Amino acid sequence: MTADLVLRPFTWGDVPAITAIYRHYVENSAATFDITAPGERAMADKFGAMIEAGHPVIVAEREGKVAGYAYASVYRPRPAYRFTCEDSIYLDPQARGRGYGAVLLAKLIGEAQAFGFKQMIAVITASGEGSIALHAKFGFRHVGRHEKLGYKFDAWHDIVHMQREL
Repeated sequence: MTADLVLRPFTWGDVPAITAIYRHYVENSAATFDITAPGERAMADKFGAMIEAGHPVIVAEREGKVAGYAYASVYRPRPAYRFTCEDSIYLDPQARGRGYGAVLLAKLIGEAQAFGFKQMIAVITASGEGSIALHAKFGFRHVGRHEKLGYKFDAWHDIVHMQREL
């Protein structure tokens, strides 16, 4: 099922596809608490900062099209957190249910370890059962829940924190 998937580093040509994928989640889900989808310039700036820092940014490609992406970047900006990262994984809606998230997360964990991160944090909307199950499969453990932390689509959403030592 995942044999047709190619994982590769981010390139600047990926910005339009990544922006479109993220826009879908902003406009159609509570997986992100952004309410207005950022444009390509904002996404390029965000990804450029991660690339400049040397953080892992992975693109999943299938048949020449971006099927998803993942990155591990700073959990918090203060220096004492420099060995802790937060992961993010987004899939093109057409690519969901094929095991691509697991392939991306496995690669991301390895690259985050190679970078020197020691802890990985997942911050997941509590209704995201698939994301919670995926992280649990990779050894993340539930370390906390914040109730009614974000308000989107006329509803309050809880956040689950999961953590994995790298």
